[in-house]
Amino acid sequence: SPSILFLDEPAAGMNPQETAELTQLIKKIKQDYNLTIILIEHDMSLVMNICERIYVLDYGRCIASGTAAQIKNDKNVIKAYLGKEN
Repeated sequence: SPSILFLDEPAAGMNPQETAELTQLIKKIKQDYNLTIILIEHDMSLVMNICERIYVLDYGRCIASGTAAQIKNDKNVIKAYLGKEN
């Protein structure tokens, strides 16, 4: 009876259709088994669609945390990952 599922880059090498299917599978697992899921992932469509809380690391340092809406508009995240501010 696990309570936590750790996933490390589950979408690595997947095409968009496979990632969409994986997103639905992870949502189903979370719902069916009432699990906390800790996800390390670079595919932002997957992250933004399943995560309730996001922590963004830059060189091992947390530069932002919050909901998907907060993260996508965070100036530190934009600067670190897009190289400029919006």
